[in-house]
Amino acid sequence: MDPDTSGSAEQQIADLRARVLRLEAALHKQGIAVDGGTPPASPTPEQVAEAEAPATPTVTPPVQVAPPSDFLESTSAPASDDRSLESRIGSQWFNRVGILAVLIGMAWFLKLAIDNHWIGPSGRVIIGLIAGAALMVWSERFRARGFAAFSYSLKALGSGILYLSLWAAYGLFALIPGSVAFAAMIAVTAFNGHMCWMQNSELLALYAIVGGFSTPLLLANGENHEVTLFSYLLLLNLAVLVLVVLRPWSRLLFGAFTGTVLFFLGWAIRFYSDSQFGRTAFFLAVFFLIFAFAPRLVQLPEISDALSRSDSLAVIGLPLINAALGFLGFYAMLESTGASSAQPWVAVSFAGFYLLLLRLPQRGRLHASPSALSALHLTIAVAFLTIAIPLKAHGRWITIGWLVEGAALLWLARRVASLLLRGLALIGLVLGLAALLVIHPPASTTIVFNQRFGTYLVGILVFGFVARLAYASEDSDDFAVSWPVTVAVASLIANALILVAIGWEIHNYWWFVRYSGDWTVMHEYRMYAQFTYSALFMIFGAIQLALGFWERSAFLRWQALILLGISIAKVFLVDVSQLSQGYRIVSFLGLGALLLAVSFVYQKDWLNLRHSEPRQQ
Repeated sequence: MDPDTSGSAEQQIADLRARVLRLEAALHKQGIAVDGGTPPASPTPEQVAEAEAPATPTVTPPVQVAPPSDFLESTSAPASDDRSLESRIGSQWFNRVGILAVLIGMAWFLKLAIDNHWIGPSGRVIIGLIAGAALMVWSERFRARGFAAFSYSLKALGSGILYLSLWAAYGLFALIPGSVAFAAMIAVTAFNGHMCWMQNSELLALYAIVGGFSTPLLLANGENHEVTLFSYLLLLNLAVLVLVVLRPWSRLLFGAFTGTVLFFLGWAIRFYSDSQFGRTAFFLAVFFLIFAFAPRLVQLPEISDALSRSDSLAVIGLPLINAALGFLGFYAMLESTGASSAQPWVAVSFAGFYLLLLRLPQRGRLHASPSALSALHLTIAVAFLTIAIPLKAHGRWITIGWLVEGAALLWLARRVASLLLRGLALIGLVLGLAALLVIHPPASTTIVFNQRFGTYLVGILVFGFVARLAYASEDSDDFAVSWPVTVAVASLIANALILVAIGWEIHNYWWFVRYSGDWTVMHEYRMYAQFTYSALFMIFGAIQLALGFWERSAFLRWQALILLGISIAKVFLVDVSQLSQGYRIVSFLGLGALLLAVSFVYQKDWLNLRHSEPRQQ
């Protein structure tokens, strides 16, 4: 079909059909089948005539002929970063600079009028109110013509002029009482909120929030109005919460949260006293609850694990900051009133709240928690439980609390197959182990039956439990790959704690014997202690080796061999110079007999180690 051929598209299609029919007829005469099938029947003269007849324009719709490619290339607008930057500069930056310029120009004009006594106080306020209202009304003309962003900017400018005019009427000229100015500013804020709702504009809602939080700042007179201030902030936060429940405007929460925190902190620094503890704790609890439930109430485009940046901040960042600041607020107030004994229970209460929030089901406006938010709530709960232990306990009880908490979390992690809980359990166990080695109780004259040995015994039992739990979990959940590592590390720590605990008791015993007043014993203290350490290493190594053979565990046997190697090095390098001849003989004979027994066991090859290891751990 030649694009230069005259005639309509319908006629061209009809001609093409006729050509196809004639071609099929010619092929049929030569005995050639069409499309690999049987030769078609020859078209009748009626069919050819029908195909050659012009098509009726009313039946076949007109065909849109595609323009040439060079035409498309010449008419398409090139997308370039320079043009987009130009658009941003012209439509956004100049808009904001223009608003600022208008405000500055109006301020200078008013200053000139005031300096020359052209306008009195009432006239200035009235001019400001009329100008602000006129700008807000005028902005609707631009919105109706499609300039929404410019319209919102004019509304923000008009609202600012209204707020400043009302503030001037109250604070500068004392033309109206504070209650009237407060009510008028609330009306302006409510109007902006209504407009943002009707026009579905998040930007206008942000302007309304800024204006709402500016109201108490503009009307501040240096006096303490706790109930009025916090009641107003509470209503403002509830209004924001309603907006984010009904509209996907999660970013508004950060504006409300930031304003609330700044006002609360500023008021507390200047006005808080212990006599206001009850009221302040009530408002702090209400603010905390609003922003704790907000991530479950906020309307997201789609509640899923893949959240946008702003939604991620609302779901992850806000709960974390809210939990930290809420707890610090209660902690500081209790510290100020001298009720520090209640601080651990506050931490426990926070932990219980977040566990309850974690288990709270989806219902009505309460959305299901994304997995990231559920993990965060669980982490916060465990963190508060971990904080509560050192706040309530002292000395060895801190160590015991962290160790038991870590073991309990690991047991729960195995039950629910949670990798997050296993990580939190690891943190608790590490904290407990560090406390065990650093914050242990002082020495005691009583051997074994003392606080330090009891604390070490708890640590040994906990890590033994961890090793046994991990050993039983190697093939029971989706995270079985890392359980063997847990078994090995926990076993090593438990064995090391046994040596350290008994070593402390040996040191404790000979230390007090040294200062008992017996000069002979004092002179031979080091010799006795070194001999006892050697005996400990040999006996413990022999026990481990026996258990390794009994359990058919290469891991235990290697630990025993390493410990026996340390015993050999100590006997030959230390005991030779430190022990008397009698103890030296006993030390060498004991070590030699033990090593010969071990050698005999390995030579007998009871476990068939020369060929295969039935079970390696």
